[in-house]
Amino acid sequence: MKPSTNRMLNRIKCIYMFIRDNGTVTTQELVEEFGITPRTIQRDLNVLAYNDLVFSPSRGKWTTTRKKVKLSS
Repeated sequence: MKPSTNRMLNRIKCIYMFIRDNGTVTTQELVEEFGITPRTIQRDLNVLAYNDLVFSPSRGKWTTTRKKVKLSS
């Protein structure tokens, strides 16, 4: 796997865990926490939403779904 792909997957995993641990969070909170652009955060959230791991109960807010996830290191 390319190093850039590995970094992206690790970042997406960290974003998922942050949302899971904090409940509902805003896109802006994610931008501030991870120090990346809103566009990058949105792309990562789209990946998580496509895989039914997060959803947006209202515009700009995100929370995890009830889908069971096994996180590996």
